[in-house]
Amino acid sequence: MANKKIGCPVEVTLSLVGDKWKVFILKELLERTKRFGELHRAISGISQKTLTQQLRQMEKDGLVKRKVYAEVPPRVEYSLTKIGRSLKSILDAMHKWGGNYAALKCKEQQDE
Repeated sequence: MANKKIGCPVEVTLSLVGDKWKVFILKELLERTKRFGELHRAISGISQKTLTQQLRQMEKDGLVKRKVYAEVPPRVEYSLTKIGRSLKSILDAMHKWGGNYAALKCKEQQDE
């Protein structure tokens, strides 16, 4: 997203979080700061390579911050920035909509 012309607000939002893995990463980091291994275990189906790429992009976009501790072995933690945390209302709305959709689909199928 960095260095791109800012366009339609919906397009901007989708370019930042439109990937399914980014949504799962956001969900996990909204709970608390996590290490890479914790994220990898929590997000079923994501490869280490993809998680690394997504975290790097989200860091570049200002959604995630990466903190490296000078320890042996090195410890790295990921957390959301203020901008990243501001996406909570969007994720909450998606959760609510998804629940409503599932309930309506279930009711439709029962009515058939």
